[in-house]
Order: sequence, then C-alpha cells, then structure tokens
Amino acid sequence: MTETSAGRSGFPPAYLDRVGSSFTDFLGTTAPDLLPGRRTVPTVSVADLAPHATTIVAATFDGGVLMGGDRRATMGNLISSRDIEKVYAADSWSVIGIAGAAGIAIEMVRLYQVELEHYEKIEGMTMSLDGKANRLAAMIRGNLGAAMQGLAVVPLFAGYDLDAAEGVSPGRIFSYDVTGGNYEERGYASVGSGSLFARNSLKKTWRPGLAADAATRTLVEALYDAADDDSATGGPDTVRRLYPIVYRVDAEGAVRLPDDEVAAIATTIVAERSAVDGQG
Repeated sequence: MTETSAGRSGFPPAYLDRVGSSFTDFLGTTAPDLLPGRRTVPTVSVADLAPHATTIVAATFDGGVLMGGDRRATMGNLISSRDIEKVYAADSWSVIGIAGAAGIAIEMVRLYQVELEHYEKIEGMTMSLDGKANRLAAMIRGNLGAAMQGLAVVPLFAGYDLDAAEGVSPGRIFSYDVTGGNYEERGYASVGSGSLFARNSLKKTWRPGLAADAATRTLVEALYDAADDDSATGGPDTVRRLYPIVYRVDAEGAVRLPDDEVAAIATTIVAERSAVDGQG
C-alpha cells in the first residue's frame, strides 16, 4: 500500500473521509460484498437447505424486560441442531432473538452488535432504544431478496429504555416482518414457528407489573407450551441438560440468566405438568 493510496496515516482514504455513525453505511461504501443483503440471491427457494431457528418469546416485568428462546434448529423435517443459541445481548441495554435462516440471522446479529458499538464510539453516547429498533429494521429490509427465496430473518428485539418517562415501564419490545416493518408490542410478544402457541400461553399467564421471577417462569412456560405443540420448537432436554436461554434487561443492564436457574424453573414446570397428566 503506497502513501498516495493510503495517506500518511496508513489507512485508505475511505476510512478517514467517513464521518457518519453507521457502520453498516460505512461497510456499504467500502466493502458492500460483506453485507448479507448485497450478495447474489438464489433463483429458487432454498428454505429446506439451511438450518432455521424457531421460537423466541419476550415479556416485560416490573422494571425491565425478558427474552428467551428454545435451543432447536430444523432443516426441513430434520433436527439440524439441538443446542443453537438464539438470544444475544445486542449491547449493554438491549437483546435480540433470531428466528428464520440461522446462518444469515447470526451474521446479522454480529453486524448489528458492531453497528451499535460503532455508533457509541463515534457519537460518544448510547443510541436511543427507538434508534436501535429502526437500525435493525433497515438491516432486515436489506435481506428482502433472500427472504423471498426462503431465507427470511425475523428477529425479536427488546431493551431497557434509558429515556423512559417517570411512571412508564422502561422495558420495551419490538417485532418485525420480512420487509423491515417495525412494530412495538405491548407486554409480550413471540416469533417463530411456535409463536402462536407461545403467545396463547403468555396471554393467559402474563399480567402487567409481574416481578422478575414470576415473569421468568411465564416466559419458560410459554416456550414449554410451544414445544408441546410445535415440532420445530425444542422442549427442555433433561438428558442433554439443554434448557432455554433467557436474558433479563433492567436497570443493571442485559444479563443472561444462569443455566441452573432456568433448568430449575423448567424442571418444576415439567413436574407440575406430569402430576396433572397423571391425575387424568
């Protein structure tokens, strides 16, 4: 690399000319082929040729929001993975859960994490929760071509609103469609193949003002109900010791709950359901 092409700093000019705070925009200018949405779209549906992540649920509680996901990924009628992770911390105050084409979804999550970190470094402050939700919507919209061929990514996003007014719940949830449509949910939400069953469970067990422990139980129970009726959603696996991944986001930030804590809740639910079934 010569001094003429790189400048005295050693970096290509594009690295010095860009002043925006969006890493995705920067990448679109300097290396657009690295963006998931800029790649060649297959001409036929390939939905059954790639692993798909399934059910994600989220629910607010008194002081924040929770998000959880099962561990199963499917490829057509096959179980392609029993221990995939579908819920991630987007930054210190938000979480994202993936449903859809697993490979593209995980890549999108990693890019989104860099996007939020890049904004903080450039602007010297954390992006607002609405801003984060809108940035994610733009990234989903960029994947529309692949989504039309069966490689859709439909995440669930939630976070703690640092700018929430006094008396307003700081925990917020956003859902999306494949076109990048962004919708704020009230109280709880679910996406993925088992979302219908999970939502029906949450509708019966969730209520405003739940304590964190009660809301966690509600979330894990919704995933259990989804697994009971949806073959693509994995239930608690006591043999392999695989249980849902659950994140809590509150005034202390985004924290993944210990596996032992989630396992204890799942084991209690299974025991209660077994007792009821035994009486029948």
